[in-house]
Amino acid sequence: LFATMPELSPRQAFLILNALPNIGPITLNRLLAELGGNPCHVLTAEPRRLEEVKGVGPVISATLRDWRTHFDLAREELRMAQARAAFVTTGDAGYPRLLKEISDPPIGLYQKGDYTFDLPAVALVGSRRTTLYGQGVAKRFAADLARLGFCVVSGLARGIDTAAHEGALSAGGKTVAVLGTGIDLIYPPENLALYRQIEQSGALVSEFPFGRRADRQSFAMRNRIISGMCEAVIVIETDVSGGSMITARFAGEQGRLLFAVPGRIDQPSSAGCHQLIRDGATLLTSIDDLLAELSYLDGFRPAAAVPRDAAAVPSGQGGLPADEQGVMDAFRGGAILSVDELASATRRPASVVSATLMMLEIRRLVAKRADGRFEARA
Repeated sequence: LFATMPELSPRQAFLILNALPNIGPITLNRLLAELGGNPCHVLTAEPRRLEEVKGVGPVISATLRDWRTHFDLAREELRMAQARAAFVTTGDAGYPRLLKEISDPPIGLYQKGDYTFDLPAVALVGSRRTTLYGQGVAKRFAADLARLGFCVVSGLARGIDTAAHEGALSAGGKTVAVLGTGIDLIYPPENLALYRQIEQSGALVSEFPFGRRADRQSFAMRNRIISGMCEAVIVIETDVSGGSMITARFAGEQGRLLFAVPGRIDQPSSAGCHQLIRDGATLLTSIDDLLAELSYLDGFRPAAAVPRDAAAVPSGQGGLPADEQGVMDAFRGGAILSVDELASATRRPASVVSATLMMLEIRRLVAKRADGRFEARA
């Protein structure tokens, strides 16, 4: 039934299978299950045996038999060594536990960084074309989660993803970036410094071989991994056709908790979140909402992270972040102020003040009046 292949180790065979074209993860997992879990057997089985497996036809069996024409193993191993990357398979202790439970887990992940996926994980995702409000929410929620001992997972994209990674790092926590490209390609290129920070403090992972460029399919495949390795997914800003809606759909299919952050009703970047809330996602206004859903009991919460620098997340005398406390101070004495008046009083740009006011409204500390001005709630 099996030809001999002494020159390949199981890990090398996993690496080959993962990189072969036109064979999806569902089919790969079926092949492994049918052939005893040994990837070498998948590469050496007779075509007739392979084609007994559901979803495998002559094209796939030929690809498996002639894998050397599709994949240069020696070059891939050299690239991995140069990049200091590992290939973690489903049988390894470092493979994300929850990811094994989805219907189509990748048979292996390229990984840079030493994080061992031992913390409960929460995904923060959202639009690339985000607002200051969305960026502020993402950074704050990610920092809160990191300080509580969660790992923050996102996709290293512009906008919300970038803010989420930065927020977790600012609190000295762990963060994982799941890439929609080969692990050697940094996309977007302006996130090179962030890529390096994540490698030092968490992990970068991808199921794609070196050199694989991004496309619509690769990002969708990436999104199922983001939700699959997490206990919950938080969508912060997205329009109704954004890629984060795909992540939200995967979260529902995988049985993950799904949260959405509300935004302005006239802001297209919040339309997707509002749709998710209408469709049953849990409205999220603080990390306390997530903790209540996860039902963590005392003694079972993750251990709190040690802050890298106490000054990294400044807070005012009222326990609020310094920017919010500065705005709240302007309302002392019952003042009723416009955005421009607050900008003048706090010496901050009006756009920054508007984002801060949105957070204070969510916290129910300020209210917007009919005339467009703001006042502190009693």
